[in-house]
Amino acid sequence: MATALLAAQPAMVNASRFRAAHDADWQRLEALVTRIEKRSIRALSDDDLLALPVLYRTALSSLSIARETSLDRALVTYLEQLCTRAYFQLYGVPTSAVRQLRVFFTQTWPAAVRALWRETLVSLLLTVAGAVVGYLLVRSDPGWFFGLVGQGMAGGRDPSASVETLRGTLYGKHDDMLTIFAAYLFTHNAQIAIFSFALGFAFAVPTALLIAYNGLMLGAFLAVFVPKGLGFGFAGWIAIHGTTELFAIILSGAAGFRIGTAIAFPGRATRGDAAVQAGKTGATVMGGAVVMLLVAGLLEGIGRQTVTNDLARYAIGSVMLVGWLLYFYLPRSRRDGVAAA
Repeated sequence: MATALLAAQPAMVNASRFRAAHDADWQRLEALVTRIEKRSIRALSDDDLLALPVLYRTALSSLSIARETSLDRALVTYLEQLCTRAYFQLYGVPTSAVRQLRVFFTQTWPAAVRALWRETLVSLLLTVAGAVVGYLLVRSDPGWFFGLVGQGMAGGRDPSASVETLRGTLYGKHDDMLTIFAAYLFTHNAQIAIFSFALGFAFAVPTALLIAYNGLMLGAFLAVFVPKGLGFGFAGWIAIHGTTELFAIILSGAAGFRIGTAIAFPGRATRGDAAVQAGKTGATVMGGAVVMLLVAGLLEGIGRQTVTNDLARYAIGSVMLVGWLLYFYLPRSRRDGVAAA
C-alpha cells in the first residue's frame, strides 16, 4: 500500500496541501493512541479498534512520502513520533509497572552506565584533580577555604577550628550542628548532580566546572582535617555514604558529558537527533543516580547515628563501592542484550 502511494505522488509535494489532505487521519490516530496510553485498549470502541491498524498504515505511508519528498522537518518528526507511539500500542508487549522497574534495575540502567564508561572516567579524573588542587590551595593559604567552600557550607569546620571541635563533628552522636551540616552537604551534592546533568547541553562546559568544583570542595575539607591528624577519620566519615554519593555525582556528570559531546560532535546525525539519542541514555543514568543519592542519604543518616568506629565506616563504604562496581560493570549476558548507544 505504501509503495502504491509513493508511486502515485509527484517528486515534489506541497507540505500544506499534503497536511490538509491527511491531517484528519493523523489527528484521529493520535486521539486513539492517546486514549490507550491514558486508559487502556478497552477504552476504544469496536469501530476504533478496526480503524486503528488502518490509520497506522496510513500514517506510515504519509511518513514515507514526507521523507521521500523532503517535506519540512517538523512534519517528519511529528509523523515519526506518532508512528512510534502507534506501533508500541499495536505491537508492543504490555508490561506491569513492577516488571518495568525490574527491567530498569537489572538491564536498562546498568547497560546505560556501561555505555558511558569514557565519560565516567573523565568525570572521575576531574573530581580527583579538583580535590588535589583544592587541598593544595588551602594548605598553601587557608584563606582559599572560604573562597571554595563558603561560610554556610563550612558550618564551623574551617582551618581555624580546634582539634576537639573537628573531632566532635566526626564522632559526636548528638551534635545538632552535625545534623545541619550533613543535611546541607546532601542537598548540595544532590544539586551538583542534577545541574551537572541538566546543563550538559551547553557543550558540557558547565558540567565540567561543576564536577571540578565539587572536587575542589572535597580537597578543601581534607586540608582542614588532615593537618590536625583527623584525615583518616574524616575520610571514614565520608566513606560510609560518600562512595555512593560521589559515585552518583560522577555518573550525573558523565550523563551531562554525553549530551554535551553529542551536541558538539554529532557525527553524521543532526545535532537534534544526536542530542535526543544521548539524552535517552543520559536520562536513564540520571534516573538511577537519583536512586543512589537517596541510598546515600539513608546511609548517612543511619551511619552518622550508629557507626562511630573508623574501621566499620571504611568497611561499609568499601562494601558499597565494590557493590556498585560489580552491579554496573560485571559482565551479564542478559543485561548486555539491552544496548545504550
